[in-house]
Amino acid sequence: MTTVKVIDISREMISAPVYPGDPAPRLQELSRLSLGDGCNLSALSCCLHNGTHLDAPLHFLPDGEDAAEVPLESCVGECLVVACSGVLLGAQVDALLEKQRPERLLFKGDVTISPSAAFVLADAGIRLLGVEAPSVALPEEAGEVHRQLLSSGMVLLEGLDLSQAGTGYYYLFAAPLKIAGADGTPVRAVLLERSL
Repeated sequence: MTTVKVIDISREMISAPVYPGDPAPRLQELSRLSLGDGCNLSALSCCLHNGTHLDAPLHFLPDGEDAAEVPLESCVGECLVVACSGVLLGAQVDALLEKQRPERLLFKGDVTISPSAAFVLADAGIRLLGVEAPSVALPEEAGEVHRQLLSSGMVLLEGLDLSQAGTGYYYLFAAPLKIAGADGTPVRAVLLERSL
């Protein structure tokens, strides 16, 4: 009998680290059963790039797709999780891609993408790239790296928690919220692992 293990790779939004300069998320109570109201009701105020989130091409490209236009096929399907740390260079990506050609690639560890790595990744036909950090790049290279990756049609999944996932292939589900005009969106990302 085949069983499927579900691995939550999302961070809890309110307590997740906030990218420097972004507003912190806030959950506001609007009504409460404990106060005699008819239901519990809350409002969420957040930056679209808080916690585990997807960067749509519109984040850095003026005519890029918004969150509602991102193809779901980019965010759902087989993916490869690889362990990496430090600044990832183009030569390292070349070596990785010589062995495997995933459509969706998640980096486990404290890694940032260099401009040279972004160039190689953008040319590799990857549909989705994910990292555990709040951003794929160092602040001083963020614009260059994001533009290179997003202009290839790739979407970026940032703020992941891959601590419960090993390296290897999984089935990824990380669909964006359908928000027209949005440059990003929170995501509840999960990996599915089959076992016999």
